[in-house]
Amino acid sequence: MTRLPKLHIAVLMGGWANEREVSLMSGKGVAEALESRGHRVTRIDMDRQVAARIAEAAPDVVFNALHGVPGEDGSVQGMLDLMGVPYTHSGLATSVIAIDKQLTKQALVPHGIPMPGGRIVKSKELFEKDPLPRPYVLKPVNEGSSVGVAIVTAEGNYGDPIGCNTPGPWQDFAELLAEPFIRGRELTSAVIDTPDGPRALGVTELVIDSGFYDYEHKYTEGRTQHVCPAQIPPEIAALCEDYALRAHRVLGCAGTSRTDFRWDDEQGEQGLFVLETNTQPGMTPLSLVPEQARHAGMDYADLVEAIIAAALRKHAPEKLAGGGDGDD
Repeated sequence: MTRLPKLHIAVLMGGWANEREVSLMSGKGVAEALESRGHRVTRIDMDRQVAARIAEAAPDVVFNALHGVPGEDGSVQGMLDLMGVPYTHSGLATSVIAIDKQLTKQALVPHGIPMPGGRIVKSKELFEKDPLPRPYVLKPVNEGSSVGVAIVTAEGNYGDPIGCNTPGPWQDFAELLAEPFIRGRELTSAVIDTPDGPRALGVTELVIDSGFYDYEHKYTEGRTQHVCPAQIPPEIAALCEDYALRAHRVLGCAGTSRTDFRWDDEQGEQGLFVLETNTQPGMTPLSLVPEQARHAGMDYADLVEAIIAAALRKHAPEKLAGGGDGDD
């Protein structure tokens, strides 16, 4: 693993997205890990004056621990590009595409990566008729962490058609992505950049107590069992890692990414579908990338430093060679 010189690192976290609390947890873990390695850390809870605060701190590199908009959609990335400040994870163009589920499909499917079909629908159309045969899934086009996802079934309590006053994502979003529901198992595979290129860390199966892998299941201890490595056929595990690596490359991800899957185990390889690629996976105690990294022999602090090393190889290789002293 690349040995980092002692650096001054700003950890950007919080913000005002739906995933603020998760971002704060990720940022706290990252900051503490970096301090344990002797780096100087400036914690920044993002507000509207974030550019001035970063300029005042003048870090060697920014660790972007934000989740959701505007930290994951290209906005913060564009700001940091204009400021000339190195930062972790994916750049502007990749972030714009990957946070938009429809754009992600348009990028990945032509490269042989299977994703569910579906289409964008106006939320008000749902109150007249179903856009797809039931069961189907409705999700915001550009939110993460399964925020605002609903599964519409024949026997569900949303109504037929969906009631306009029934609680659901159609009350919060003007447009939603409708996709066929894929029965089966939840799988995920993380990728990390190394000096030799991107490397898949493994495959985890997510076994939930009820319902589906939504925001509550992701971040509430005890609601989801992580089986790492996943107890699945070797050819399915290899295919997950292959699709995750290909998605990482096609989208132009940097640092780390995590690709989520739905697998219909009755259909074998033909039943495996990519749901999305997350360009800024969580770094909380319950997060999947740190867990897969541990199984691959990389502790949490190693993982954090590896993500920073990838950022410096991309943005500022002179700092990786010893340009950052942590004292400026």
